[in-house]
Parts: sequence; structure tokens; C-alpha cells
Amino acid sequence: MNSSGSQIRFLRYRILSAAAAILFVALVATAAGDTATVTFRKVFKQSFPEFVEIKVSENGQATYDIRQLDEQASPQPFAVSRPLVEKIFQLAAQLHHFDGPSLDIHRKIANLGEKTFRYEKGSEVHETTFNYTLDASASQLLDLFEGLGREQIDLTNLERAMRYDRLGVNDAVVRLETDYNNKLIPEPERLLASLDQLAADEKYLDIARQKARNLAGHIRNPR
Repeated sequence: MNSSGSQIRFLRYRILSAAAAILFVALVATAAGDTATVTFRKVFKQSFPEFVEIKVSENGQATYDIRQLDEQASPQPFAVSRPLVEKIFQLAAQLHHFDGPSLDIHRKIANLGEKTFRYEKGSEVHETTFNYTLDASASQLLDLFEGLGREQIDLTNLERAMRYDRLGVNDAVVRLETDYNNKLIPEPERLLASLDQLAADEKYLDIARQKARNLAGHIRNPR
């Protein structure tokens, strides 16, 4: 009798544990499904890069996929600061989450690349595609996303040069420095780890190390 009671209690425990696990998974899935995401995509054939896609979720998770069109898709996670996430979603809200009139000017101008903004939250999905826009909020959002893309390209080029092309490191730092001075990099703090590593490593050219040291100093103490 005692053995039978123990088995029943154990069975009840297993059933309750399984039910709790199922409920937890369901809650996580529901929460993930309810997390809003803003996606920027740019397709510009015969340019470099031809394809840029950046996704930023309201919870701060983000991915980038920057490549040529004939290359395999390979989204990579990266960090976006809370203030920038909030700014992106603020601008998206001002644009009615892209559920409104077309942003394109609908005039005959040069092809500047097909750009798409997309908003997703659960079953709610809106997107808009344009070549060129005069909308102020859309232009700000475009500048932020293109800045994130440029920042990632500069960082990738620097890290690749540090691994495989020591003589090319100085050129990579110069490109990064130029974009920083032109205020084209929205979150320069992301560059500090690589710049510090370069500045401290004697195997690289002194001129590159000094440029990295100076740029890191400007980022930490902007004028």
C-alpha cells in the first residue's frame, strides 16, 4: 500500500512537472512572439555590399546580415544600446509602424537602392519600401540603420585586417577614423575593444597603433 501510494505521488509529481514545463515554454513563446522588431533591409545590386539587413528587437536583441547577393545568408548577433533601441522604436511609432502612406517620393531619380522598413509584433506586420524619401522621421531612421551598417563594416574590416593583413591595418583604422570624424558611426563605443587591442599589440605598425590609441581617446572623451 505504501509502495502504491509512493508511485501515485511520484506520478502526480511527474505530471505536474511536465505541465509546468509546457506552461513555461508556452509563456516564453508568447513573450517572444509579442516582442516587437524593426527590420531595415537595403538591396543595391552591383554595389558593395549589395545586401544589408539589420533587425532590432524591442528587448535589445539585434542581428546584422551584410553581404553580396550571391553569398549565403548569415545573420550575426550584435549589441545595440538601450537609448538607440528606444530611438529606433520612437521613430517607427512616428511613422505609424510603417502602416501608412508610401514614403517614396515617386519621382524619376537615380536608383539609390531599394530600402525596406518592416515592423513585426505577434501577428501585426507592416512594411514599406522606397528608393528615396523626404519624410524627416524616415530619413532619421534610415541614417541610424545605415550608420549601424557602416559601423559594422568598419569594425569587420579592422578585425579581419588584424587577423590576416597586418599591413592593411592602418588603412582600416583610417577608414574608421574618417567615418567617426564625419559622425557616421552611431555607437563608436563598440569599437573600443578592438582599438585597445590594436594599440597594445607590438606586432602591428606603430603608426596604426598610435592612430588606434588616439581614436580610442577621442571616443572616450569626445569634444
